[in-house]
Amino acid sequence: MGQQRVLIFDTTLRDGEQAPGFSLRPDEKLVLARQLDALGVDIIEAGFPIASSDDAEAVRTISGEIRRPVIACLARCVRADLEKAAWSIAPAARGRIHTFIATSDLHLQVKLRITREQCLDSAVDAVRFARQKTDDVQFSAEDATRSDMDFLCRVVEQVIRAGATTVNLPDTVGFSTPDELKDFFATVIGRVPNSDKAVFSTHCHDDLGLAVANSLAAVQGGVRQVECTVNGIGERAGNAALEELVMAMHVRKDRMPYHVDVVHKELYPSSEMLSRLTGQGVQVNKAIVGRNAFAHEAGIHQDGMLKDRRTYEIMRAEDVGAPWNPLVLGRHSGRHAVQKRCTDLGLTLDVTELGDVYRTLMTMAHDRKILGDQDVVEAVSTVRATRPAVVS
Repeated sequence: MGQQRVLIFDTTLRDGEQAPGFSLRPDEKLVLARQLDALGVDIIEAGFPIASSDDAEAVRTISGEIRRPVIACLARCVRADLEKAAWSIAPAARGRIHTFIATSDLHLQVKLRITREQCLDSAVDAVRFARQKTDDVQFSAEDATRSDMDFLCRVVEQVIRAGATTVNLPDTVGFSTPDELKDFFATVIGRVPNSDKAVFSTHCHDDLGLAVANSLAAVQGGVRQVECTVNGIGERAGNAALEELVMAMHVRKDRMPYHVDVVHKELYPSSEMLSRLTGQGVQVNKAIVGRNAFAHEAGIHQDGMLKDRRTYEIMRAEDVGAPWNPLVLGRHSGRHAVQKRCTDLGLTLDVTELGDVYRTLMTMAHDRKILGDQDVVEAVSTVRATRPAVVS
């Protein structure tokens, strides 16, 4: 049995951009959309048009220029939202309206103050109207994972019947666990009689740090579209990180026999571009794209790396388009790493010199976190200057 395709729905420009401190101007959105196209994502959710005129214009501009991926935009189950969404994606080669309404009793009663029946009617009406504007309509049941299962299945069946081609069931507040979410999707897909007429999608938030794990579990439960963002940005603790999802499925094909069309070598450049545009960097130990993701300071690790990268790396920095300079010199480093750095700098040391240089660098390391090339050169010079002259 061959690998099954999983669609990558990137919502960096919509959910990601809504996070505090991550807002982008329309021209910046277009620049990032071009990079997402190069990255190879299947769907770009370019914005929430009703939110502002800038958002609507950004979606329309991206729709007019970016031709390969589907260009989607968000709309509540409200006529004004849907009309604005339709206008925004009108120039797209392939445009999608993504409409949503909450389905959990908590949201219905406290936030929307409507009944289940009113919710169902609004969802069906919105999907029917959206289908008049485009053949590609996605419906999302906000707070799906905290919704009553019987009611949720009823809504899903009806929106598919009304014309929804993709059904997204988000873990809106990051409450689920992987085993739970796998069973959740398997149950919904199994209970809804027309589930084979739509692609099921997952959208997981990272409030408990489980967004990527939950998304992968959802795929195992039958999902074939994953919603995610570059660097995992998004509301509150963020969304599932695109780069982590993609590389998890790539590295662990033995456990997850799924195929995505993302260009791996564009992962790091995409992360870097997002950081530049928003001014918000990623934590240094961030998986896949963090500064330390392929760096090693511990002497045991450095010795293993010098012998064979596979000892401590399950993927290569080059695979994701990241620079590879793995040997970080610090107080945990060993002699092998110091010798390698000296050799790289054209400094040939005998055994005695190496020991003295190593001890000098370790002394320096007590006063600073990381030792740079200039520190190595300085240490070598200091050692050689203090060694007794050889008398011939």
